[in-house]
Amino acid sequence: MFTSLAKIIKLQIHAIMEVPTRLDKDKLEGLRPAGARYEVAKLTHAISIFTEGILMMKTTLVGIIKVDPKQLLEDGIRKELVRRVAYALHKGLIFNPKAKTSELMPKLKEMAATMDGFYRSFEYIQDYVSIYGLKIWQEEVSRIINYNVEQECNSFLRTKIQDWQSVYQSTHIPIPKFPAVDESATFIGRLCREILRITDPKATCYMDQLNTWYDLKTHQEVTNNRLFSEIQDTLGTFGLNGLDRLLCFMMVKELQNFLSVFQKTILRDKAMVDVFKAMLSAVNPVKGIVANASKGYANAVAKTQRIWGPYLESIMKVGQMQILRQQIANELNYSCKFDSKHLAAALENLNKSLLADIEAHYQDPSLPYPKEDNNLLYEITASLEAAGIHNPLNKIYITTKRLPYFPIVNFLFIIAQLPKLQYSKNQGMTCRKATDPVDWSPLVLGLLTLLKQFHSRYTEQFLALIGQFIRSVMEQCTSQKIPDMPSDVVGALMFLEDYVRYTKLPRKVAEAHVPSFIFDEFRTVL
Repeated sequence: MFTSLAKIIKLQIHAIMEVPTRLDKDKLEGLRPAGARYEVAKLTHAISIFTEGILMMKTTLVGIIKVDPKQLLEDGIRKELVRRVAYALHKGLIFNPKAKTSELMPKLKEMAATMDGFYRSFEYIQDYVSIYGLKIWQEEVSRIINYNVEQECNSFLRTKIQDWQSVYQSTHIPIPKFPAVDESATFIGRLCREILRITDPKATCYMDQLNTWYDLKTHQEVTNNRLFSEIQDTLGTFGLNGLDRLLCFMMVKELQNFLSVFQKTILRDKAMVDVFKAMLSAVNPVKGIVANASKGYANAVAKTQRIWGPYLESIMKVGQMQILRQQIANELNYSCKFDSKHLAAALENLNKSLLADIEAHYQDPSLPYPKEDNNLLYEITASLEAAGIHNPLNKIYITTKRLPYFPIVNFLFIIAQLPKLQYSKNQGMTCRKATDPVDWSPLVLGLLTLLKQFHSRYTEQFLALIGQFIRSVMEQCTSQKIPDMPSDVVGALMFLEDYVRYTKLPRKVAEAHVPSFIFDEFRTVL
């Protein structure tokens, strides 16, 4: 039966065009390849005769086992579908990392056509075999994708989820496992790592307004947000959701590695700790002005220069993953509103009403609040993430302890990166040299995510230090009668502007540290 269906799939993809809803009469002739349609009709007839034969069989007992022909047919169809779709995904999503131009988009388009062929053929054949074809399609494809995501995430877990523990694997209709082609265990890992490779902040520059990545050297477009629409067409909502989950695991690992490096190298280096101590005493009180600012800051940056390489790499990796998570959430939310607007509206309203009730409970503890054994918040979170109604920047990914010198280290890190950047009216903040790459959006989002993992007082101290840096350098420029705003101050003000925009905080958060007239002057400079 599946041999015939495979032929139908091939004809549906390559020979028979879908008839548009409106067309000119004279073009009708070209849309009906008689030979191909006859072949499909012949194969369909053969399948329906075969199905009729099975369905005419009565329920029989083989020993004490009851055999239901209809169930037998459905299980056989499911088993074959799982085998073929899993194999197509495994074979179709293998990438060559050494290819000059990325194979990602062509392979996704090819895979989308294959999956669409399976889908259309199943939809077409369901009435002839008396099964709920699309129900089976959705159940089995979601199972294949979720199982592969689970297997890929196993590499990040201490306690692995074995096949017999998995809710997605089945002994009755097993999902096949394929040998690993590279460091990834499954096709979803290969897809995720290929996306991370082509959007690497060391080789590309991300333009936030255009949602597009450009190559640093050639300035050619590498990819844009259409990539996520293509993944949606190929793997559906389950695929995008799985990709998002995998990125979360990768981000947790990156943040944990970062913190272990921070504790083992930075805090154990006596020379570095002495620099941080000296800097802390120089900037106290934070509400004041640092004397001889340019020299003081430049000395501290020069002494700590050697530690910033790995620091920058980690921060930008986290920022890059956050950008990808934002793009995935946008695509999920757009398709949810487009395909099921009532579900999107219901989820948004339920989310707002729950948040309002929780806020009211914190104002007045006598008001109701979901109990610990109530799964409502846990379950609604899964549904909201599937519909893209969440902000990845507000998530807490890891639990952290108090770290000494954390705000001052991050402050020195950001002012050490500012000389590598320049402001351009068309592109915003870009790196000065392609040989010393710093991508602005991943830098801001990575630092924002890192600070979000700690107590909010660290963020307040960090923002206060940036505000003091801006005020001190501006004061020095005024006293030396330098009319232009220094590029480092422009960069620091851009950082504050973007920080407030991404976190959706009120403007007064930034204006608490930098007088509003400096912001006004900065905007005229822009």
